Amino acid sequence: MPVVPPVCDFGRPAPGFSLPGTDGRSHTFRDIAGPKGTLVMFICNHCPYVLAVLDRIIRDARDLQALGIGVVAISANDAEAYPQDSFANMKTMAEQKGFPFPYLYDEGQGVARAYGAACTPDFFGYDAGGGLQYRGRLDASRKEAGPADLRRDLYEAMQQVAETGHGPKEQIPSMGCSIKWKPA
Repeated sequence: MPVVPPVCDFGRPAPGFSLPGTDGRSHTFRDIAGPKGTLVMFICNHCPYVLAVLDRIIRDARDLQALGIGVVAISANDAEAYPQDSFANMKTMAEQKGFPFPYLYDEGQGVARAYGAACTPDFFGYDAGGGLQYRGRLDASRKEAGPADLRRDLYEAMQQVAETGHGPKEQIPSMGCSIKWKPA
């Protein structure tokens, strides 16, 4: 059964982080932040919900970066239980797909917990001051990509954030596989 994250907590400050990227560098929220806002995405390599829309995620990331939005993807899944989500496999996917954003590994899962990430994909859109303005879906796709002409919910919301500093009042939550938490 898919997991649906909670609705947007407008203005909640972005938790800071410093995580290793598939590019061999460490990245912080400050490094990623764009002049018009920042998009933090929790994704992984194996989730069918992510894989169904990965090309759209890449498209929207490029389009948002052109608007001054910083973009980052983070994988926090337990790679022991889900080897497809290992750091080595993250590097391979980022290279094969030509990710235009850093892909970071939250091995200890503390960053995912600080954000309250619930599923993959889970999108957190911040204004230029680091306040949460969007916690919704990419588009109406589910486990399969929807039609090519679907409304681009994430892109339109973050475009609004870039232009006005505020996200839309009405937001439809993302849906996906649960974050694969390590045993306590």
